[in-house]
Formats: sequence, structure tokens, C-alpha cells
Amino acid sequence: MTTPIVVGNWKMNTTAEQARQLAEQICSQLTERALDTRTTVVLCPPFVNLPAVGEVIGNRPLALGAQNCWSEPYGAFTGEISAAMLRAVGCRYVIIGHSERRTIFREDDQLIVRKLERAWEEELIPILCIGETLTERQLHQTWDVLSRQLALVSAHSSRTRAWICAYEPVWAIGTGIAASAEEIEQAHAYLRSFLDAHGCHHVPLLYGGSVTEENAASIAAIAHVDGVLVGGASLVAERFLRIIEAQANA
Repeated sequence: MTTPIVVGNWKMNTTAEQARQLAEQICSQLTERALDTRTTVVLCPPFVNLPAVGEVIGNRPLALGAQNCWSEPYGAFTGEISAAMLRAVGCRYVIIGHSERRTIFREDDQLIVRKLERAWEEELIPILCIGETLTERQLHQTWDVLSRQLALVSAHSSRTRAWICAYEPVWAIGTGIAASAEEIEQAHAYLRSFLDAHGCHHVPLLYGGSVTEENAASIAAIAHVDGVLVGGASLVAERFLRIIEAQANA
């Protein structure tokens, strides 16, 4: 297994000072617990807090990430942030296609592919989120949905383009109901097979969806899980650190 990847998605939470304090707590404990050399940790605060968190990270072995970017390099797109802007403030990663973006903001696969292209142009590493809704799972459409979401991306990807795939079943996002170990294993086995068949052997697979310190170890032990995308639990330093420890010790 490659070095585990743990991504903290802070969503629309924290002021600049709160973000700075949280980042300080995480950074200091990572070093103290010798976790910084055994994991790749990415912190994704809100856009306005990227500079503050970036200052805390500095030269430490963590990475700064963003929660989204727009599909065009510049222009009259009020309220949007370009990939170039993210790179300029020190981002190395960007989350694209999160279920909340797809559901609340109606982002479709075509827009998501354009965002991926823009991220690659700016040498950012996209963290592509894919997953099925509860209705789609109940209708036995999971594999069709995942294949559709990945097909456009794999067609635009290459062996030289770095990206990460995060499986996040929509019905497990923010609900407190994580997918079972069997459900995660089945989905990740399918995704690994799909990616390998399309020449994407190098793409790590993360699981996201109600990841907590309680279920982190069991998730880390599942085959083809290369890390986790963490939401609410990443807003409390000790909870997030315990999740990182579970990945480091897997």
C-alpha cells in the first residue's frame, strides 16, 4: 500500500483565527506523534482561510488543499475562485465534484471534467469525489453511476496526470451513517478494477462518508482503501489525529 492519504474537508466552518488554531494543533501533534512521516495529510479550509492555514503549514510535511475551483482561468464569474488563484496561495490539492457541489449547486459530469482540466493545467492534484445516492443504490444502479462518473475522467486522464479518487456514497455524507465494511470493500474493488482497466493504476482510492475516530481503524483495514476524506471529524484536532493514527497504523 502507498502512503495513506488523509484529507480534512472543513467545509463552511472556522473563522481565520479558528482555522489557524486548529491547524496549529494538528501540525504540532503530527510531529510529536511521528505521524507526519507515515501519512500524507491535506487540510482543506474555506477559501478565505487558505492563507492563514498555509502560514501555519509552512515547510511542515502537510499539504494545503481547496474545497473547489471554477472551470475557467479568469473572467466575469462572480463569487468563483480559479485554480491559478489556489496555486498562488500555496495549494497543492483541490477537491472537485463533492456530493454537496453536485447536489446543492447542480454540478454535472461535464462541468466537473472542465474543472479537472483546469486543475491539471495549474499543476494541482484533484481529489475527485464520486458516489451514488440512496435511491440509486436501492435500484441497484451503483456500478452504473460510478462507471459514468469515472468514464469521462479516465478518458481525459493519463499516466502523467496525478489525481485522487474519493468514493463517497451520497447517503453517508453528513448523516452519521457510514457505509458498511462490505459495502466499502465492494465499491473499492470495483473502482480499482475500473481504474486499472483504464490505465489509472497510479490513482489512490479514498473513502469518504461519516468517517470518525470510532470507525477509522476498520475502514483503514479494508482492501483498496488508500486513505480517507474526513468532514466533521476533521474540525476537532484530537478526533482528526486519531483518524490519522488509524491510517498510519493500518
